[in-house]
Amino acid sequence: MKAPALAKLSIPGPIDPYFLQYLQQSGPRPLTKWLHYLTVYSRELGPFRTRPVTFLEIGVFRGGSMPFWRGYFHPESVLVFVDINPDCADLEIEGTHVRIGDQSDPEFLARLVAEFGPFDCILDDGSHVCAHQITSFERLWPHLTDGGLYMVEDTHTSYWKAYGGGYRQQGSFIEYAKDLLDAMHAWYSEQDTAFPFDPRAQSLSSVRVYDSIVAIEKRWQPDPPAPFAASNGALEIDRTWLAKTKAGARDDDTSR
Repeated sequence: MKAPALAKLSIPGPIDPYFLQYLQQSGPRPLTKWLHYLTVYSRELGPFRTRPVTFLEIGVFRGGSMPFWRGYFHPESVLVFVDINPDCADLEIEGTHVRIGDQSDPEFLARLVAEFGPFDCILDDGSHVCAHQITSFERLWPHLTDGGLYMVEDTHTSYWKAYGGGYRQQGSFIEYAKDLLDAMHAWYSEQDTAFPFDPRAQSLSSVRVYDSIVAIEKRWQPDPPAPFAASNGALEIDRTWLAKTKAGARDDDTSR
């Protein structure tokens, strides 16, 4: 893309200059993305640029993202790319690793983890089939580092029936992400039968939803969240407040 054409692009939000530079200097391998993804990448992946990371992308297609990410991340990073198409093995370039397998196959994912895990960043741009996205997430999430990021791309397929989606269709990745939101807040549930504690709350730090991307951040937190009070330079943290408040709510409502 020529610089004048690039200047006319309307891309919402701040973008890492690297992405705009790359678009002007890209090689022969096609890179296909939605324009607004560049803003999401800048916000979500920017914190991982300054140190070596282990990055996994599900989906190779024509290999355009390999040089794209190789130039973006720290030169000592481990970059792993996965695709079900055996021909993609020939697209491997220096500084990358390509493995062939099915993202919905737990045994393949286990081998991938054994060889390269744990991962700091995972980007699912694979089949876009909702069931595949969920399987990959559930198998790989335990092998994401503390502070790591898991991104699922092109989640608009959650509204397409051919991919197992549909408006509020159970089993779509968007509905699964809504379930993750509930799990993240399980600390606060006072309805032990309807909404018991979900151990996923201990590792779900945030679930950020963008247009067609869900970004899930992992932070290990074995203990319940605690409020603090600060005054006159003194800080008090009450680690029992949540348990006491929930117990009081149960006592006040015997219908649960």
